[in-house]
Amino acid sequence: MISAGDFRNGITFELDGQVYQVVEFQHVKPGKGAAFVRTKIKNVITGTILEKSFNPSDKMPRAHIERKDMQYLYSDNGLYYFMDMETYEQLPIDEETVSDALKFVKENDTCKILSYKGNVFGIEPPMFVELEVISTEPGFKGDTATGATKPATVETNAQVKVPLFIENGDVIKIDTRTGDYIERV
Repeated sequence: MISAGDFRNGITFELDGQVYQVVEFQHVKPGKGAAFVRTKIKNVITGTILEKSFNPSDKMPRAHIERKDMQYLYSDNGLYYFMDMETYEQLPIDEETVSDALKFVKENDTCKILSYKGNVFGIEPPMFVELEVISTEPGFKGDTATGATKPATVETNAQVKVPLFIENGDVIKIDTRTGDYIERV
């Protein structure tokens, strides 16, 4: 059990049969009345965010989210297959659960599979990936003063905004959380 007074960012707990993660919290002591904890909590299964206030003495059961490293193998008929690196068992995950998480992930890359009580609800790709640019327009010489960007398609068929000097065949580093270009490798 965890009390609302012990909330910190990232803590997961159960509330009304759902699993929530604390996104933001603030302990408030008004001049009149009792203290309370103002929070923004995210439902880890559906992704919805709620703003809720708790009494600091409220107790909720703690939820343990399992994060397991697994290797992405391939996709087939709307299922994405991942392999456990220790047991070599394959785990199929449906397209709805995967959503956009694999936009920058190639086959054989390692991802974290998120599950609660054995039910997979999400995938965390690596924070940074290195991908080859397969298609982009040529940049114009001298048009670099504005920090201009152009669209590029990488080997996973995702679109990324890149600087004008990037050409077809270049390998670039991408932040998977934001989809932003970081650097040329």
